Amino acid sequence: MKNIFIKSIIISVTIFFLGSSVYIIDKSKTSTKDKTEYQSKQNEIDKYYSDKKLGVFTENGKTYFRLFTPNAEKVSLVIFDKADDVNGKEYKMTRDENAVWEVLFDEELYGKYYGFNVKHKNKDAVFCLDPYAKAVASFNTYFTPRKGIITEENNYDWQNDNWIQRDWRDIILYEMHIRDMTEHVSSGVTQRGTYQGLIEKGKTGGLDYIKNLGVNTIELLPSQEFANIEIPFKDSLKGKFNTWNPYERNHWGYMTAAFFAPESYYAENVREIEMNKWSGADAKAISDFKDMVKAFHKENIAVIMDVVYNHLSEYEFGNLKEIDKEYYFRLNPDGSYCALSGCGNDLRTEAPMLRRLIVESVLYWMKEYHIDGFRFDLGKLIDWQTIETIIYESKKINPDVVFVCEPWGGGYDPNGFSLRGWGAWNDQIRNGIKGENPINGHGWIFGNWYGNNSVKRIKSYVNGTLTRDSLGLFQRPEHSVNYLESHDGYTFGDFIRIGLGDVKPNEIIKNVDENAKLTPAQLKLNKLGALFLFTSRGITMIHSGQEFARSKVTPLANQNDPNRGMIDHNTYDKDNEVNYINYNHSKLNQDLFNYYKGLIEFRKKYKAFRRAEYDDVKFIPVKENDFALCYELNYEDEDFIVLLNAHPLKEVAFNLPKGKWEVLVNKDKAGTEVLNIVNRKITIPTSSGLILKKK
Repeated sequence: MKNIFIKSIIISVTIFFLGSSVYIIDKSKTSTKDKTEYQSKQNEIDKYYSDKKLGVFTENGKTYFRLFTPNAEKVSLVIFDKADDVNGKEYKMTRDENAVWEVLFDEELYGKYYGFNVKHKNKDAVFCLDPYAKAVASFNTYFTPRKGIITEENNYDWQNDNWIQRDWRDIILYEMHIRDMTEHVSSGVTQRGTYQGLIEKGKTGGLDYIKNLGVNTIELLPSQEFANIEIPFKDSLKGKFNTWNPYERNHWGYMTAAFFAPESYYAENVREIEMNKWSGADAKAISDFKDMVKAFHKENIAVIMDVVYNHLSEYEFGNLKEIDKEYYFRLNPDGSYCALSGCGNDLRTEAPMLRRLIVESVLYWMKEYHIDGFRFDLGKLIDWQTIETIIYESKKINPDVVFVCEPWGGGYDPNGFSLRGWGAWNDQIRNGIKGENPINGHGWIFGNWYGNNSVKRIKSYVNGTLTRDSLGLFQRPEHSVNYLESHDGYTFGDFIRIGLGDVKPNEIIKNVDENAKLTPAQLKLNKLGALFLFTSRGITMIHSGQEFARSKVTPLANQNDPNRGMIDHNTYDKDNEVNYINYNHSKLNQDLFNYYKGLIEFRKKYKAFRRAEYDDVKFIPVKENDFALCYELNYEDEDFIVLLNAHPLKEVAFNLPKGKWEVLVNKDKAGTEVLNIVNRKITIPTSSGLILKKK
């Protein structure tokens, strides 16, 4: 999401159910009569449903155009020869009994640009983008006018590529932003910030870097066509005054504009968005995206997409809002948008034809782009029937397709997703191990209990945060996405920098490189957190740069940025060096990079830390140190002891069970090579850990 604090806002709402649908309405604007009228109106328009193929498509030399909108009184198609044509040819569309508007041509129209003029009662017609558009040309300005592009499908040479079908328990996930991975000059990439740049061979950054680190799955921040441009700073458009975004950009991509089209910005080798110019007109993003997926698959690295189906691009004109606001959006009785997402307009996912669009979008990315899985933004805002339909239909295509989500939005229910076979981000382990905030909300690695965390809860995280613990969230360990850092909030490295008091939250960083270089104390806590993360059952996720304690320092250039020169925790709007991966900093902290690489290698080799059952873990009491955790792990013919000590002042002396024990991980190194052999007593230093394997 574009702002992590949105998720913690408590909004006064009432939630009521109609069949499998959920409607969320602002209490302050709702009476019983209004609620009844709203239900009645939604019931009436939900009677419209069609199985006809929608959007634009070609069959047997004929081109079909179809758009669903039950409330429009007139719809016409407009076709253009070029993206920048102001005037196009307009064709009347006819409506069938199920509210599908359509027109047919006895020819193929590949390479043409198009959109729909949609007219509602007492309103002027609005030129709208096809919600099923497979490629999009966008004019880079406020409101972002867009045109669909008629493209030929099923003509890409996949060279026998297929999905990476991997057991969820084996996933080691790397969350990343396509542009950020190669836009910094240190990446050495020629086509910086692009799909193609990401897969250039022999470069410092991109695919070779990810392969060297060893992760087996990447998760792309939103890469469906999205709104790059917000509204003018200190100016107003459509009644909203921009006081928060001096960059006027949406960099992360959590404002989807087209659910079937890849983001065109990542197909253009440019240093920044060029205003008042068309982008994406060549539809090159389609083949570039496929090249990217195929290249990762050749390295046995799966590709998961972060997708946003809970709300739509907020600062645009000519999308579902103008096609049929009453059908596609959750509204208050006064006609205003429900905004539980914090992003202005929540989609009415329970509407049958919108549910169909969401499901078909997911299936399209699986079939057309060979996507291996999905992470759903604010998943709780999507109704349960849609959630269930998505996984049911997707597993028909790929039984191992991955579905994870944020279990937030209009509630918090990771177990609800787990019961339906979905994974979810585990914020318990994030807050318990790291803490909730670096100022006064420190967690276990600092030798502190945050909130209701305790020894019992820490043990629960080791086993996958299961409901059988009475403290847990998940039915199965592989439904828990364990993480300490994501795109939201402070990086793990910056959390520790501020948490130790080495940097103040509002301090101006005068030397960015010096700030990035870890101190011995910072390095210890980074390693301890990583060690706990990689030895816990579930899906393991790290965010790009976590492996070298990435620091997000806002450049001094923008005078209007209140965070200029400071460590930043919410960088959704910055297409600059605060977000780009600086590979020089990876070299600065090579020790930590090697530690992460070793932990990844270790986890991939030893199934015990991925496949062990609940009863395979035996916790060993530690006297006089609540922040030390010791357990023995027996799985098949392998026997391990994990020793973790988060106390900042006390060492722990531990008497080993009989036998010879190989040290594979200690406070300095991690991996699969034996560092030394011990057989009696071992000492765990402060803020560190060890993994031993019985010889």
